[in-house]
Amino acid sequence: MLKRICSNTAVAVLLCHSVGASAASATSDNAFNPAVSFIMVGTYGNLQRDPTVPVTGFAMNPVPGHQQGFNLGESELGLAADIDPQFRGVATISLLPSGGSSVENAFVQTTALENGVNLKFGRFFSALGYLNEQHSHTWDFVDQPLVYSVLWGDQLKDDGIQLKWLAPTDLFVEVGGEVGKGSNFPGTNTAKNGSGAGTLFVHIGDDIGIEQSWRAGLSLHQTRQTSALSTGVPDQLNTPGGVSDSFTGSSNTAGLDFVWKYSHNGNFRESYLKVQSEYFRRKDSGQLTYDTAGANLTGSYTGTQSGWYLQSVYQFTPNWRSGIRYDRLDPGTVSLGAALAGKVIANYGYNPSRFTWMADYNTSEFARIRLQLAHDNSRQGLADNQLFVQYIMAMGAHGAHQY
Repeated sequence: MLKRICSNTAVAVLLCHSVGASAASATSDNAFNPAVSFIMVGTYGNLQRDPTVPVTGFAMNPVPGHQQGFNLGESELGLAADIDPQFRGVATISLLPSGGSSVENAFVQTTALENGVNLKFGRFFSALGYLNEQHSHTWDFVDQPLVYSVLWGDQLKDDGIQLKWLAPTDLFVEVGGEVGKGSNFPGTNTAKNGSGAGTLFVHIGDDIGIEQSWRAGLSLHQTRQTSALSTGVPDQLNTPGGVSDSFTGSSNTAGLDFVWKYSHNGNFRESYLKVQSEYFRRKDSGQLTYDTAGANLTGSYTGTQSGWYLQSVYQFTPNWRSGIRYDRLDPGTVSLGAALAGKVIANYGYNPSRFTWMADYNTSEFARIRLQLAHDNSRQGLADNQLFVQYIMAMGAHGAHQY
């Protein structure tokens, strides 16, 4: 079963990382000499359109975008070690291609709590959904699905506390919650006491014989934006260059995720098939100030947006994989106060979408070279055929990743 962390079956190893990673790493990392890893990522991108143009209907959201030409990606320096018999520490430092660095993750995790309880505190990727906890070098594609890009700015991370509980049942059942500062999108970095965001999640899963496993999840996230500024936002008047809008209000998101994996005779090192999908729906409610540098009109704003993706990856030899992914977004509906009638974003009736194919070759478990092709229809009237070549190289000790 998924819950049996130390099972030696190949499928259990493949599918149970999220439950056993902390315990396994705690025993393998040296308490006095931290495990050190360095991940190098580089990409060549050939795009037909300007990657900074926002997704149609989501102009008030982040635009992570892509880089054209040759680019050194965001490399990672990782440290992990036992602190004492009760705690383990993990830190991931992102080295930015333009120079400088940032703290991607830096958290402490308990190792000795009983009854299936685990506590994490510091800065970490939220456990909402399926992909969010995974570091970028473990993604199956060069980029995140569109719904992650527009709703989470690729990934949601926060400074706070996370509590998980693993139920003592044959069926894998994991329940947890997080409270955090809420300083990253969709929240804002506001000076205040207490928490600014909260997340609840539940994951269930099981094995089907020795060849198949599945996991499903439900996530809820709540935060608040205070004077969140969006620049270059188009409106019904087609203002050249867009306008700057400011929003203050609540943001509530619900998500569903599912993943199924199959490996012949449970030997995932030889071959496997993985199918996964996620759906998120967000509702923002509050006060929006339109054209802060000009008209400066304020009124009520309520918007509901959603998106989903479906992808599959097939490893057909120990070294070769291929995958396809389809993304689709729904800008939803917007309700505006009388002062904002006819303003904000030009087209909520267009459904952005994208189709992606990738193939990668793994010379070993430490090196991957990937080719990716995509037909991007996320911006109305600006269809984009994209090509990417990516390398991912790992040096040093690097533990198992999430399920």
